Amino acid sequence: MHVAVLGTGMVGQAIAGRLADLGHSVVVGTRDPQATLARTEPDQMGNAPFSAWRDAHPEVEVATFADAAARADLVVNASSGAATLEVLGLAGADNLAGKVLVDIANPLDFSAGFPPTLSVKDTDSLGEQVQRAFPEAKVVKSLNTLTASLMVEPRALGESSTVFVSGEDATAKATVVELLESFGHDDVIDLGGIETARGTEMLLPVWLRLMGSLGTGHFNFKVVR
Repeated sequence: MHVAVLGTGMVGQAIAGRLADLGHSVVVGTRDPQATLARTEPDQMGNAPFSAWRDAHPEVEVATFADAAARADLVVNASSGAATLEVLGLAGADNLAGKVLVDIANPLDFSAGFPPTLSVKDTDSLGEQVQRAFPEAKVVKSLNTLTASLMVEPRALGESSTVFVSGEDATAKATVVELLESFGHDDVIDLGGIETARGTEMLLPVWLRLMGSLGTGHFNFKVVR
């Protein structure tokens, strides 16, 4: 499958690397490919620059958001929540139309410091905003309740845990579930339509406080029936 991963941060790197390892054709989208590859300084979190990751994954192409999305069968939004609508706008509505769009982003608002609040909640969600802005895309919200490494290697926890999907198109959700299972997720719960993304996005305040209490993001939720 041809996949575009929009975003060059830790989430984008984790998703793109895992997809490439599984044999998919992967293009990472960014605003300015040359500028992105030319950076040599660590990011705000102290992580190595994207160029260092790319050197270890030469099979992954780097292109503009629009070029990456145009060539893809499936698009992954791995941008920050604050930038999501702008990034998808740069990718282009025509390039997203008819395609599965996996939205991983969370609407985190850091304006008042850490931990962040949610910029949208209760009666709306970022997932719904994406679907409204790009009505011809088949938006599926998923993986936003996990740290990047566990999104793609859930078995690293040593036991089963739960991941969720939300979206309007049953076939698109089935495609995403198949992808999640290829990552190693063995407990995927379909919550229903895209409005159910409100619930998974509102898990983030709990997730952030658990990270503070545990001193790590290496954990996940498990729904015990």
